[in-house]
Amino acid sequence: MTGLYRTLQQFKASGCRTLYLDGSFVTTKQHPNDYDACYDVIKVDPHLLDPDLVDFSDFKATRARQKAKFFGEFFPAQLREGATRKTFVDFFQEDKNTGRPKGIIALDLRSWKP
Repeated sequence: MTGLYRTLQQFKASGCRTLYLDGSFVTTKQHPNDYDACYDVIKVDPHLLDPDLVDFSDFKATRARQKAKFFGEFFPAQLREGATRKTFVDFFQEDKNTGRPKGIIALDLRSWKP
């Protein structure tokens, strides 16, 4: 949770309005081990974010650095996932095993007080 908390602070300071949480934190797992998130880029000042949250020039390396630093992965909500070409916010709302719709958690950072 510490990595998520640190990034939520950065996203709020950058002007991000909404962050969407996915991964094992939104499942019935007794002990979630990671999370995936995507954020709405509208109004975000990328200069106020850690470079590993905004530079996807080497997608695989960026993901590895994010996991090492923040214990989870972050993607711009409007970025398209490679295999499906769906935006990440849509990709997260589909069960990867069944293809059926599923829920994710939307965090309203405008009202969040760290």
